[in-house]
Amino acid sequence: MVKSAVVKTVLLTGGTGFIGRRLTETLLQRGDRVTVLTRDPDRARGKLPRGATAVAWDPEHEGPWLEEVGRASAIVHLAGEPVAQRWTDEARRAIVASRVDSTRLVVEGIRRAEKKPEVFVCASAVGYYGPRPPNEALDETGSRGEGFLADVVERWEAEAAKAEALGVRTVMLRIGVVLGEGGGALEKMLLPFKMFAGGPIAPGSQVIAWVHAEDVVGLALLALNDARARGPINVVSPEPATSKELATAIGRVMHRPSWFTTPELAVKVALGSEAVMILTTGQRVVPARAKELGYVFQYPALVPALASILTP
Repeated sequence: MVKSAVVKTVLLTGGTGFIGRRLTETLLQRGDRVTVLTRDPDRARGKLPRGATAVAWDPEHEGPWLEEVGRASAIVHLAGEPVAQRWTDEARRAIVASRVDSTRLVVEGIRRAEKKPEVFVCASAVGYYGPRPPNEALDETGSRGEGFLADVVERWEAEAAKAEALGVRTVMLRIGVVLGEGGGALEKMLLPFKMFAGGPIAPGSQVIAWVHAEDVVGLALLALNDARARGPINVVSPEPATSKELATAIGRVMHRPSWFTTPELAVKVALGSEAVMILTTGQRVVPARAKELGYVFQYPALVPALASILTP
């Protein structure tokens, strides 16, 4: 765990989500005070660890929740609509609103606050880079890619960066495919393997920029603590894997076959022609900035990472 030198008062969105729950618990364990902004405080209290405070918010509209911004020494903004779905017009609107519009509102709260937070950590995504060839390594200086997700991430980060102009150190965590217990992408990947029909998504050579959930938390803590951290940080393992390597590793850990390739057409039917491009093309994203800051990955290698999640 990256320890805090002083107690922080952390305002957190997405605190009941897959990563948010882990981060909330870790912050409380190290002695920070945590307030979680949530649509349903009563329901959230049943999910949050003891010691966290739940406050109602509407990520698309101003309200009393904005006052919480001025009480925080740090803000972590993780809320966002899942992108692993068919991109209908309604889904696109929800994806944009939950990321771009909500970030704009949080930064507006920072602008209004008489006492501003020391740091603003905003979730982002490797979708910024768009689908890329498997041999093209992409660090934080990599150019923006093409497509809907790249457009969303560019706008998302542009809203977050406005906090820097207000004198608040701002970090954008470009998070890859998160592997962890109890949710995330891995949960969706496991069903075919449980049915002895697991394997890669065709063609199998596309690179998956994966990261263990514990390293997402670790890099979020580093962003909160280290004054050198600002701007985009790729939150991905230093050892990216192809779709075939990922499937082979899951099969190895679960003792299941991994040679049943999922055709591109099947994924396209489930998610639509645009969303499938990320899964079938992939991107080789590397964590250059994390290494520069001295972060030591808890799970840099795929098989040990999966074993920590899937082994009883």
